[in-house]
Amino acid sequence: MNQLKAWIDEHFKGDPIIWAIVILLSLFSILVVYSATGTLAYKTAGGNTELYLFRHSFLVFLSLFVMWLAHKMPYRKYALYARLFMYLSIPLLLFTYLFGSNINEANRWLTIPVINQAFQPSDLAKLSLIAALAAMLATKQRNIKDFAGTFLPIMLSIGLICGLIGMANMSTAILLLMTCLLIMFIGRVPVKFIGLVILIGVIGLGGAVLFGQRGDTFLSRIEDFRESRVDDSKIPFQAEQSYIAIATGGVTGKGPGNSEQRNSLPHPYSDFIYAIIIEEYGLIGGATVLFLYLALLYRGMRIVVNSNKAFGGLLSAGLSFALVIQALVNMAVAVGLGPITGLPLPLLSMGGTSLVFTGTALGIILSVSRGDHQDEAIAAAAEMPKASNRLRTA
Repeated sequence: MNQLKAWIDEHFKGDPIIWAIVILLSLFSILVVYSATGTLAYKTAGGNTELYLFRHSFLVFLSLFVMWLAHKMPYRKYALYARLFMYLSIPLLLFTYLFGSNINEANRWLTIPVINQAFQPSDLAKLSLIAALAAMLATKQRNIKDFAGTFLPIMLSIGLICGLIGMANMSTAILLLMTCLLIMFIGRVPVKFIGLVILIGVIGLGGAVLFGQRGDTFLSRIEDFRESRVDDSKIPFQAEQSYIAIATGGVTGKGPGNSEQRNSLPHPYSDFIYAIIIEEYGLIGGATVLFLYLALLYRGMRIVVNSNKAFGGLLSAGLSFALVIQALVNMAVAVGLGPITGLPLPLLSMGGTSLVFTGTALGIILSVSRGDHQDEAIAAAAEMPKASNRLRTA
């Protein structure tokens, strides 16, 4: 037992609570996705439900492996790569918008040659922008009020990335803008500069609505949500099926694999997986999932408080906010607190490369936690000889 504990302590460093939360949600994801893909398997795989079980399980364990690799790298190195990948994501977003695979009336995907796997460049852009923004703010803390030297590059980066993402994926662009604003607030950016980013963001996203591929869909979903608050007969079909799933779940749920709404609810394995969770596991299951995400946010913020480096704190804060805000938005849509967005539930929804990017983000958070623990240990080890010398002198 002691050898096992020593092996775990050696190879799985960082915040143990975050490790536990991620592993619990990942394993739970396999159960829920297996149940939710029954209808999809019948339509596309001749009823072979194990196809999606094995595919999703492979991606879940791949994301955990990527998370482990990311947490092994010293988090300071991510500052070196962040801007490179942010600059790389700009032509990728442009190329995807012009020539990418069109799914659901939007060009969001690029297909990787050889392996024939599609991925969304917006995932790379989101991760790299958050890391680059944390790095820029960390290095400019002494000149944080310098408009031309500090704020202008930040404003241009946020505006360009969010604008390009918004042309095909408005929900992701809005959430990324919100995350960047939170990072700027924590990074002590003057309020007047934050207000200017909000103004530019509104103008840029407004342009994306007018000229982007999903502008009409974005506006119609907001209008549908507004009308549904007044007239129950105008509730969108997806939302109505989600409400039925939640209402029939009760306190304890129908039990694993006993969902009925998976047969009529669009995308029950991704956009509306939280409704399936409540239907099968009840209010208790839904509240537990919500608690785990809030606990993840809390642990991420504790890393910020305990971090002795500005970059590590801002990086952990940004990635924690990005993951948990998306989770809260997904759950809010499922229970009728917001318009339909199409955003998946991180760690739980069935996905492809998005799971890998989620694992990378969590690994970076753990790397910050791991790095700060190592810094404390090094400082304590350096202090011990000094304390011994003082005792001898005394």
